[in-house]
Amino acid sequence: MAGALKRGVQGLALAGVVTLLGLLIWKVVHQTKPPKVGSTAPAFDAQRLDGSGRFALSSLQGRVRVVNFWATWCIPCKAETPTLERFWRRYRGRGVVFVGVDYNDVSGDALRFARKRGLTYPMVRDPSGKIASRYDVVAVPETFVIGRRGQLVEHFVGSIDSGDEKAIFAQTLDHTLRS
Repeated sequence: MAGALKRGVQGLALAGVVTLLGLLIWKVVHQTKPPKVGSTAPAFDAQRLDGSGRFALSSLQGRVRVVNFWATWCIPCKAETPTLERFWRRYRGRGVVFVGVDYNDVSGDALRFARKRGLTYPMVRDPSGKIASRYDVVAVPETFVIGRRGQLVEHFVGSIDSGDEKAIFAQTLDHTLRS
């Protein structure tokens, strides 16, 4: 009896390993390639954070776009939001649109986060991480600058809150607006 039980447990363990291997192979085969600077930025259509409908990135065709992935549980995101809001207010009159993508959060928490920090640029939800996956987001915050024709101009990994990063971000926006 003990031998049969042992073989049964070994069989279950083997089935588990085979299943995990199969999932890994499926992910590798079906994985989308991350966007590279110069390539077309992935389009998305998502629920607005405030629940007021949907937002499609393609609706901003012909405009410079900044897509920022963030989360309420992300400490650097909390520090970065005032900087993003200041850039949004500075550049929106010049045709730059910022879009915040709330990544893997509870919608109520995310909405309170945005309101508490006075964020006024458009925000969308990405509760499953599907949009972040298309952009190959590894850790929030991550910010993408997209040119008027939809090409990815720059990718910032981490907060743009430091002096050097702020300056590089502003230069990127200015250059993208001129091109």
